[in-house]
Amino acid sequence: MTAPRPALLDPADPALALGLLTRLPVPVAMNTAQRRGARAAWAYPLAGLVVGGLAALLMQAALWAGLPEGLSAALALGLTVVLTGAMHEDGLADCADGFWGGFARDRRLEIMHDSRIGTYGVLALILLGLLRWQGLAELARHWPVLLAVGMLSRAAMVVVWAALPPARADGLARSLGQPRPATAAVALGLAIAGAWACLDSSVMVAALATAAAAVAVALLARAKIGGQTGDVLGATQQIAEVAALLSLTVLLT
Repeated sequence: MTAPRPALLDPADPALALGLLTRLPVPVAMNTAQRRGARAAWAYPLAGLVVGGLAALLMQAALWAGLPEGLSAALALGLTVVLTGAMHEDGLADCADGFWGGFARDRRLEIMHDSRIGTYGVLALILLGLLRWQGLAELARHWPVLLAVGMLSRAAMVVVWAALPPARADGLARSLGQPRPATAAVALGLAIAGAWACLDSSVMVAALATAAAAVAVALLARAKIGGQTGDVLGATQQIAEVAALLSLTVLLT
């Protein structure tokens, strides 16, 4: 007798998403995490909603206290880094070092696996950090943006994860398996619905920008290393977030 196929959605998945993508003290059963693996990825936008919501709360409190938009945005940005343990920033830096620091696929993967950071990684963190900060500063009075961008950028991770084969035989993304297309579709639909509730029709501009960023990262990752890794997914989140922020800055300011 064949075992029943695991359910597409599970009530434990939001907690699993928070436990993986944040440093929040969420109780997660290891056997459930191993059983669900990539199937829980549909809930990643919910983790983005929580991170974005907490950052928005801090930014609005700072504005209410009289701090200018730039400082309020810096506090919000710092909180997102703390809440996620700089997981996505680490992926961005590793991809920048590996993609442009190596001349062959195996060498690129080796560089990405190295815990040290190089010139390309530092520059990527500085440039995208500045763009994120400036975007948040421009949109500081539009706090729902943080919720929408948090959801859309995490959904982009799931779509790229489902679309590309694993590039290495080990690593976090490989150990969790690969999301089914239905899982990615649920994550995308959840993110768009949640972002629409925050931004109304403006969400379509941010969604298109996020999609363009995700496609660009996916094509680059396929060309450079033949697929995706956990670092590629982290870089996807960062670049998608910047794309969404820039598009909304044009639209809302």
